[in-house]
Amino acid sequence: MEDRHLRHSDVRAGTREDVDALLVEALRRDDPDATDQLVERYATRLYRLAIRITGVEQDAEDVAQDALWTAVRKIHTFKGESAFGSWIYRIAANAAYQKLRTRRHTTSEIALDDVLPSFGGDGRHFAPMDDWSSRVDERAVQSELRRVLTAAIDALPPDYRTALVLHDVDGVSTPEIAETLGISLPAVKSRVHHARLCVRKHLSSYLESA
Repeated sequence: MEDRHLRHSDVRAGTREDVDALLVEALRRDDPDATDQLVERYATRLYRLAIRITGVEQDAEDVAQDALWTAVRKIHTFKGESAFGSWIYRIAANAAYQKLRTRRHTTSEIALDDVLPSFGGDGRHFAPMDDWSSRVDERAVQSELRRVLTAAIDALPPDYRTALVLHDVDGVSTPEIAETLGISLPAVKSRVHHARLCVRKHLSSYLESA
């Protein structure tokens, strides 16, 4: 999967970082419009993060709402040592993982070991994966391919699904993901890499039979 999105690190000064700084100051002043601005800017992003972790719409809605109000209540604890976006993402991620821990959860997640290509002792794949990219342009395949891609991502374990979506869909940088999820940079890279392999193999299996 190719990255065709704008990285957060590529955003120039004078854009979102400065806007967030103004928002933080407004929240700290208890500006009556600040909460509405926060909801408008981050509600959808937080919901998208939460749904990827929990896989349940109602849980994701609860997580997004709780994260927004937690940010409002605890804005004075935000020290500015990280980006505001990373801070509020971390609040939402923690709440979402708490949902997973506290509910009795049956899942249709696939096991990575069942779908990843085999590796040899040197860490390389035993066999190259099929190149199916040329078939993506076939009109008859495109609609179904989107459905299969979404299903493949949704079936990933939450940790891998979240890292992949944050990195490849939302364009969050590796350091920001590490900070958001509270894991190391190598762990982020590993999760994204293995999630990509899993999704790629899922798509390859579909295209072989299509």
